[in-house]
Amino acid sequence: MSHRQLVRLVFASTSLVLVACGGAQKGSEPAATPTAAAADSAAPGDATAAAPSGAKTVEVNIQPKSGSSISGKATLTETADGVKVVLALEHMPPGEHGAHVHEKGDCSAADGSSAGGHFNPAGNPHALPATSPHHLGDLGNITIDAGGNGHLDIVATGANLKDGDPNSFLGRSIIIHEKKDDGGQPTGNAGGRIGCGEIH
Repeated sequence: MSHRQLVRLVFASTSLVLVACGGAQKGSEPAATPTAAAADSAAPGDATAAAPSGAKTVEVNIQPKSGSSISGKATLTETADGVKVVLALEHMPPGEHGAHVHEKGDCSAADGSSAGGHFNPAGNPHALPATSPHHLGDLGNITIDAGGNGHLDIVATGANLKDGDPNSFLGRSIIIHEKKDDGGQPTGNAGGRIGCGEIH
C-alpha cells in the first residue's frame, strides 16, 4: 500500500468516526425532548398542588347545642376535587359522631333544628362518604378520644365555596350529631344535634 493510499484510508476512517459521533449526539437530542415534555406535563400537576395556598378558605366556629359543651372549629378549603373539610373538636363525648353539612346556614335553634336537613342538591340517598351515591353534605364520622378531642379531615367531592352555586357549602351549616352515622336511611340514625356551625 502506498503512502498516499494509507493517508486516504486514515482520512476515510476518521470521517466515519466523526460522522458516527455526530450521529450519536444527534440521537441523544430526541431523548432530551421527552424530558422537557414531561416537565411541561408535570406543570399542571404542580399548579394544582399549589392551588390550595391561594384557594378560598372559610373558618367555621362550632357552637354547642342540645345542652352539650362541645367546642371547636371547621376549616373549609376549595380544592380541585371539591371542598376539604377539617374538623377539630373538643369537650365531646368519646366515640364516633356523625358530621354533615346541612342545608341552611342557621344555628339559632337550641337543638340545631334551624339548620334544616342534610345538604343534598342532587337528591341522592344518604350514605357514608365511601359509598356512592350519597348526600353532598355527608361527611361521615369524627372519632373522639377519651379526652373528648377529635379530628376529621375529608374532601367533599363536587362541592365548592362559590356564591350562588347549587353545590356550594356557603350559606349552609355543619352539624355534629350525638351518635355515630351508620349509613342507614334516611339520615344515618345519628341522633340529636349537639354542635352547629354556620358556613359564611
